[in-house]
Amino acid sequence: MLLAATFTTGCMHQPGGIAPSTKPLAPGGYTELGKVRGQDCVYHLLGLIPVTGGNEMRNAVEDALRMKPLADALVEVTVDGYFQYFILFSRACTQVYGTAVETK
Repeated sequence: MLLAATFTTGCMHQPGGIAPSTKPLAPGGYTELGKVRGQDCVYHLLGLIPVTGGNEMRNAVEDALRMKPLADALVEVTVDGYFQYFILFSRACTQVYGTAVETK
């Protein structure tokens, strides 16, 4: 039984994209606040039936911005996605990494 469970689980990591910022910024028109990471996930029952909403990049960006209360944009943005499959459920997530900034 344990051997069968091992073969029905797994994960996959998928690189996403890279962007200079989440909104247009003038050079020197912002103050860096520090590195942040945000994510948004969706869960599926039996790998097919969604039981939550989510897995949207805009929600992951909002999650990252919440880490720095004064932040209103991200610079040096990268996005990754990953999937985890288990016997009864699966999870798909979008992760956003970047530097939080406050515009002047």
